[in-house]
Amino acid sequence: MASGIGRRQFISALGGTAVAWPLVARAQQRDGMRRLGFLGPALANDMFAKDIVAAFAQGLGAPGWKEGVNLSIDWRWYGADAALAERQTAEVIALKPDVILAGGNLAVEKVRQQTKAIPVVFALVSDPVGMGYVESLAHPAGNITGFISYDPPIYTKQLQMFTEITPPAATVALLYNPATAPYASHMLQAMENGAKSIGVAVRDAPCHDDTGIEAVMATLAQGGAGGILALGDVFNQVHREAIVALALKYKVPTVVNTRQITESGGLMSYALDIPDLFRRSADYVDRILKGEKPADLPVQAPTKFELRINLRTAKALSITVSDKLLGTADEIIE
Repeated sequence: MASGIGRRQFISALGGTAVAWPLVARAQQRDGMRRLGFLGPALANDMFAKDIVAAFAQGLGAPGWKEGVNLSIDWRWYGADAALAERQTAEVIALKPDVILAGGNLAVEKVRQQTKAIPVVFALVSDPVGMGYVESLAHPAGNITGFISYDPPIYTKQLQMFTEITPPAATVALLYNPATAPYASHMLQAMENGAKSIGVAVRDAPCHDDTGIEAVMATLAQGGAGGILALGDVFNQVHREAIVALALKYKVPTVVNTRQITESGGLMSYALDIPDLFRRSADYVDRILKGEKPADLPVQAPTKFELRINLRTAKALSITVSDKLLGTADEIIE
């Protein structure tokens, strides 16, 4: 369903007032409007979604796009629900937008199955070449381009963080949902290669619900010296409260991929600035609406990363974080 909250947040973020546009006026303006379909990797009422909308609104507002004035936006939020993503993609495509913003791999998967004609800009997507979304980063070639979230050095840094705590984690479980992170096998291989030089062991830990998350935590607790690396997966974002609560219950240190999970009680995060990715994606939406083709717009990598450490959680887990790591943190939660 379309998100009213997304619409209100969008107008507010542009610095305007949440105006109730008369239906007649909207109908009169329709002929002069462009249309954008938005598939969001979050829950509509979640702060994560609001952060995305605010950043995207800022990006669109810079070149002059305003919802209800010259741009009609069909908002959809699918969370981590693959079936919902498929239905909402069909709804958006049926509305015949000029361009689609697809947030997350799951949205791109569903869009590419249903259209090869409508231009698509993606954000928060991992391994678009390996997944077959584009031919290459420099030359996408088809109707899809955008902004990736995957950068191999991120995972090396995250694994290294498990050695910067006392007691260190010798075994790191990669937590994700196969339904929402189809790229996970590629990430696992990259991490296994990097783990050899770091001195930690990486193991696969796919799950589909809170029960599966708890089973992973319990197994790590039994073995001792284990940690959780939550893959950059919308499933982990949606289930962040369960991840945090269970990590505290079983005394398992976590390295996560978003600011929101760390603020909820995750131990540490080294992650890209996700709202910034959506802010930047608005530039490609603008350029496509003005006539450029996705095939001519190279896929772009993330540029902003942030390290956050939650010392409240460290204390609850009886963990000491090294001074070296604390000294490089962008934010320390005390």
